[in-house]
Amino acid sequence: MPSSLVWTIAVVGSFYACLGRAQRSGGGGGSDDSSNIPVRPINLLVINDFDNDLANKSVSNSLKALKDKSPDKLGQVYVALVNISDGEETINSVCSVWKSALRSNPDEIPDFVLDVTTFGAGAETVNRFTALLGIPTVSAQFGQEGDLLGWREITEEQKQYLIQVMNPADLMPQVIRQQCLEFNISNAAILFDDNFVMDHKYKSLLLNVPTRHVIVPTREAGEPLQQQISRLRDLDIVNFFVLGDEATIAAALSAASKLNFTGHKYGWFGISLVQEFSLRCEDCSSMSLMLFKPKQSQNQQQLNELMSKGLLQIPLIMSAFYYDLTKLAVLAMKSALDAGEWRRPRFVDCDEFNENVTVAMRNVDLRRRLRQVSSGSGFSPTYAAFHWGNKNGENHAKFDVDVKLWIVKDSKVVNEDQVAFWEAGIDNKLKVEKASMAANHTAVTSYRVVTVIKPPFVMRDNQTGNWSGYCIDLLNQIRDLVQFEYEIREVEDKEYGNMDEAGNWNGMVRELKDKKADIGLGALAVMAERENVIDYTVPYYDLVGISIMRRKPKAATSLFQFLTVLETDVWLCILGAYFFTSLLMWVFDKFSPYSYQNNREKYKDDEEKREFTLKECLWFCMTSLTPQGGGEAPKNLSGRLVAATWWLFGFIIIASYTANLAAFLTVSRLDAPVESLEDLSKQYKIQYAPIINSSEYRYFERMAAIENRFYEIWKDMSLNDSLSDVERAKLAVWDFPVSDKYTKMFQTMKDTGFPKNLDEALERVRAEDKTEFAFIGDATDIKYLVMTNCEFMQVGDEFSRKPYAIAVQQGSPLKDQFNNAILMMLNKRKLEALKDQWWNKNPLKQQCDKADDQSDGISIQNIGGVFIVIFVGIGLACVTLIFEYYYYRYRPQARQRHQDRSSKTKLAPGVTKPMKFNLRPAPTQSFEQTGTGTSGGGGGGGVGHRSRY
Repeated sequence: MPSSLVWTIAVVGSFYACLGRAQRSGGGGGSDDSSNIPVRPINLLVINDFDNDLANKSVSNSLKALKDKSPDKLGQVYVALVNISDGEETINSVCSVWKSALRSNPDEIPDFVLDVTTFGAGAETVNRFTALLGIPTVSAQFGQEGDLLGWREITEEQKQYLIQVMNPADLMPQVIRQQCLEFNISNAAILFDDNFVMDHKYKSLLLNVPTRHVIVPTREAGEPLQQQISRLRDLDIVNFFVLGDEATIAAALSAASKLNFTGHKYGWFGISLVQEFSLRCEDCSSMSLMLFKPKQSQNQQQLNELMSKGLLQIPLIMSAFYYDLTKLAVLAMKSALDAGEWRRPRFVDCDEFNENVTVAMRNVDLRRRLRQVSSGSGFSPTYAAFHWGNKNGENHAKFDVDVKLWIVKDSKVVNEDQVAFWEAGIDNKLKVEKASMAANHTAVTSYRVVTVIKPPFVMRDNQTGNWSGYCIDLLNQIRDLVQFEYEIREVEDKEYGNMDEAGNWNGMVRELKDKKADIGLGALAVMAERENVIDYTVPYYDLVGISIMRRKPKAATSLFQFLTVLETDVWLCILGAYFFTSLLMWVFDKFSPYSYQNNREKYKDDEEKREFTLKECLWFCMTSLTPQGGGEAPKNLSGRLVAATWWLFGFIIIASYTANLAAFLTVSRLDAPVESLEDLSKQYKIQYAPIINSSEYRYFERMAAIENRFYEIWKDMSLNDSLSDVERAKLAVWDFPVSDKYTKMFQTMKDTGFPKNLDEALERVRAEDKTEFAFIGDATDIKYLVMTNCEFMQVGDEFSRKPYAIAVQQGSPLKDQFNNAILMMLNKRKLEALKDQWWNKNPLKQQCDKADDQSDGISIQNIGGVFIVIFVGIGLACVTLIFEYYYYRYRPQARQRHQDRSSKTKLAPGVTKPMKFNLRPAPTQSFEQTGTGTSGGGGGGGVGHRSRY
């Protein structure tokens, strides 16, 4: 590959100019055969990414400084720049440089490889290359032991010379793990810029930490970054870790401020490699930031000296790490060479390599040499020291991290507090100095709750904005157990969630599916199709089905309903017959010679003596209609015939009235009631329908579709020409074997028309039209309406019963947390207490009158008129008593005054005194005797009459 070789020579040529040629001693490409320890400089191969400019400059500056200071320690330097994302291209580039190095002067063959690649397929390829060829290597690749895929199967002997040292940019993200563990952070978004490599951190960073997290590279500042943060918030993330330089962190804070993602419900953390970090956020009005940044170097004088010479770049800790690691690796290898521990073997190139050939032992403990040199007096770290473990993944830069809490107001940092300290390491814990201050900065675990208002489960006071109800109390009690905060809002379309023909969802289910909400709270029924896109907790409420609600029938009541048994014409005829019979009886008694008043002598010895005046006739006819009877009948035959006729008439009237009254009061309550869905489907007087597109609507729609589908299956079977006559005969029936109940009901509902919402449904139920309307809806809706409104009544039993549960996003850890909380509440009978509070003890519950039952007696509303009759009669009697009292009290006095005036008045001549007769009925119990006298002087006799004037 001549072109590659030319490229390699051109790259290495730049190093020749600055490093020069050193005199070598010893043999060629094989191992040194001399027993004397060779005195020569160290040759190395540097492998790096094309894009890792910081490492290129730092390594180059370190080698140049080392060559200038100790030319006897550093010999030939080879450089291979690789495409880290392409393994094949990487191996071609490395093999080309390696082959060229082996074919050069034997004294210039590389002793070891300095690998400063980052991570990826190219880095893995470099690892495999060094392991298979047995080349001592010092690597600064990102990752822990398991992330170095090319070195996963190396032997224990190879682990002594294949050394990886974790750089500061690889260590700093580990503080996220410690922060989450220390403060129990449940969710985190980790955004990083080009200063960090996080490809290998996706699985390992928060492994076995109960923190739901997302790791993504930051987008460019402005609108793209705002959209990214907004989408992360939709994933229920409120803690944001931003890894980057000053500009990246400032851009993230600016986006958060514009989105109003600030306050105690959000936590913002900045992680930077910049020592002198200054925040410039023009849009940050009021927020806080917890900043993690390296402490100042303990060797600040050396650092300033290198910076003044332009040998280090920003960030200083990374540039100094590469600078020091290069120097340390050369010195360690030179130490092994000078001690006779390292004798360069005969290396093979890529073309000569055979997988069946075992790599010879190198017998060099490079790790020990690195530890000795780094701790010796000849080496002084520029910024970060080195920590050496027993295996790869434990070797890393050693530095401290300050954790400061910044308060930003009006784009300025107004307060800065040191809240914690962290010694960089894989498992080093965060040392918190101000626990309360640090804990308060961490975002409160807050969830977004969507709901649908449905009393008594979820209610909202529009004036105060306060939420209440069964589900609100339930969520508050779960919050006390799980420890979280929540923001609640009503879903825009006010739907629980239904799927259309295209498979799209609406309502609460869509909010959860699209990650715009964390919890779906309310009277949400568990349905199979919903479980395909969301998760349910264990049910928190009993099975609830579909029910029927009607307007409570208002029975026609009347206090004088007993009078409505007969029509008005009949009552008038009876009244006319009463007066006519009474008058007729009085006339017959007056003119009959056999009546008592016309034949007193004949009946003077009878115990009962009754003169049938007009008043007595009215009384007789009235009392004859009662069980008390009319008393003594007339003496004359004609009067008795009239009385007998009246008795027969009264008997028939009373018997007819009594029978019709009982029938009238009974038949009015014998209407066949609708007590089930089956009864509703068999009648046509009452219209019925659910709310359109509701779960009840879907139930009837699907049941009708299932019936139709079964019918089509049966029809296809019965009309199948491939069937034999016997098989077809078995399918031939007079009646349909498949029910069409729901098909007919759904068609009836279509003809009736579906209400658009609950208000329209209630309006149709209340309407007192000729055709009654029954609403089919959720049983709890109907139960609450019946409980708070005496106009309605619930009919029949529930059907298609399903439990209520809380919904969460599919795969959400809230499911298990809420399940445990609900089960604990169930065991403590708290759910029963909530149900009793919001149903039995609801302050809006109405005390309604009991619905009429066929087994109940006659109500006071229908028979109360008889009591009015009594009171009216008593009232008339009282008035009559008063009249009688005053009339009979003052009448004798008036008569006496009249007699006195008459005695004083003398009759005028020729004036005859008139005779006054007072007609009155004869007494019934006794009568006045008429006497006969003889005149005193004569012989004739006469009859004397006693008259009362």
